[in-house]
Amino acid sequence: MKRALTLVAIAGLVSVAAVAGRANASSARAAGVSITGAGSTFVFPLVSSWIPQLGSAYGYNVTYASVGSGAGIAQVTARTVDFGATDAPLSADQFTACKGCVEVPWALSATSIPYNLPGLNCTLHLTGPIVADIYLGKITTWDSGAIKAINSKCSLPSTKITPVYRSDNSGTTFNFTDYLAAVSSEWKSKLGIGTNAQWPAGIGGKGSSGVAGIVTKTEGSLGYVDVAYALKNKLRFASVLNASGKYATPGLRGIAAAAATLPAKISGNGQLSIVNPPKGNPLAYPISTFTYVVAPINSSKAADLRKMIYWAITTGQKSGPKLLFQPLPKQVQAFDFKQIKLITG
Repeated sequence: MKRALTLVAIAGLVSVAAVAGRANASSARAAGVSITGAGSTFVFPLVSSWIPQLGSAYGYNVTYASVGSGAGIAQVTARTVDFGATDAPLSADQFTACKGCVEVPWALSATSIPYNLPGLNCTLHLTGPIVADIYLGKITTWDSGAIKAINSKCSLPSTKITPVYRSDNSGTTFNFTDYLAAVSSEWKSKLGIGTNAQWPAGIGGKGSSGVAGIVTKTEGSLGYVDVAYALKNKLRFASVLNASGKYATPGLRGIAAAAATLPAKISGNGQLSIVNPPKGNPLAYPISTFTYVVAPINSSKAADLRKMIYWAITTGQKSGPKLLFQPLPKQVQAFDFKQIKLITG
């Protein structure tokens, strides 16, 4: 469902500060400056919290449409918005099509696996291969042997499992399938990694809100949404086995532990994958992900875009933890500062 938030700009005659390099934050207000964005539903809760703060800090009128990562990339490529947001890093073809865009990792969270099993007397444990087999249509009931074997304290019903997936092109799907491909050779060979898939089983919902809504209403269902949507919809989510042999949850510690596997210096386009982190990180939640802002290098709003993105990756990170977005690691921020410098007028 297409959603948008708009903050009315503060009127008045005020000066606009020139922003260069890191787009150093200042208290100068930019009356009448409108910035439009579209894309990721995953990052929508965080961007929603940023919008009024950006208005108070700079007088920006920011509008963001939560239409999915694929649509966000398409809109910034067509220059119908000032920035796009995506949870899937741009492919080589998308970079080429965007004709001079920069990609900046600006938020860090996790994809949860919510389920609807009323009366279940335990926290559900799942493994990557089991989740893959559910979406492959190979495991069809909650009392199957594979699920029962790792949930001995649970009284599992014989309820049919209804897997729920994103019907639109989704960065959350990219993160989810990236993980499934890492833990299931069958998934990797048959479906692979992408923003959409030829789902063998289940039903589709548009956007994170669509998937969360279906899981809420459908007993026996299981889905994948960013953890903020699971919490907002009061959905229980599974603990997932990581490479260290521990069942981890998509909390701040689990996300931080996954991100701790990053190299000390980030290079290239800043495309970061932290799914299924290696053994040695017992707290690491294995379906954690970065999400990105995509902006044109040449823009008439370059100074304001630099300022907005700089604010988001610094001051804006303080809004993340209450929504289960972990503040960016320092090496990612350092990389981002360099990326922001590429946005010129």
